[in-house]
Amino acid sequence: MSKSVDFYFDFGSPAAYLAWTQLPKICADSGATLNYRPMLLGGVFQATGNRAPISVPLKGSYLFDDLGRFARRYGVAFRNNPFFPVNTITLMRAASGLQMRADPRFEGFVKAMFEAMWVNAKNLGDAATLAGVLTAAGLNADELLALAAEPAVKDRLRTETEAAVARGIFGAPTMFVGNTMYWGQDRLDFVREALSP
Repeated sequence: MSKSVDFYFDFGSPAAYLAWTQLPKICADSGATLNYRPMLLGGVFQATGNRAPISVPLKGSYLFDDLGRFARRYGVAFRNNPFFPVNTITLMRAASGLQMRADPRFEGFVKAMFEAMWVNAKNLGDAATLAGVLTAAGLNADELLALAAEPAVKDRLRTETEAAVARGIFGAPTMFVGNTMYWGQDRLDFVREALSP
């Protein structure tokens, strides 16, 4: 039976960015399918009573140092975003809308958003900055912003976020292999083991 990884993410999570840099290769090496599952992390926090580590000052500063160590271990670029936390609802709605339509631009959009946020440290909460990032990535900003505003797309992201909470998710990134949940990009070794024959 072929295996798959459900990857629950929000572009506002630096740990989700790091997981995204590694999961495609982990899945390719094991012949597994990577299923992207956009969700709204703020909605997850609200539903579960969890909160962002950055809201605890000492924990927040430690976290970014630790993420930097993991980025160096992975050999990937990573910059603390001075605009963090960024409201990602429009970004996550656009991702959900592209996925809902099985749009082939979905993975390119994911790449553009994660890299703009955590490599180039852009303020994606600013409409003009977001439009510039989308255009530079070869995407139509007006089209994607209109997609994000569609009621059906808003409903889908809300439903997917509620389903994530119902599945036991309380933060990002969260990965599932079968029914086993792994929370945090520092659990990727367990994901890799779960995909091993």
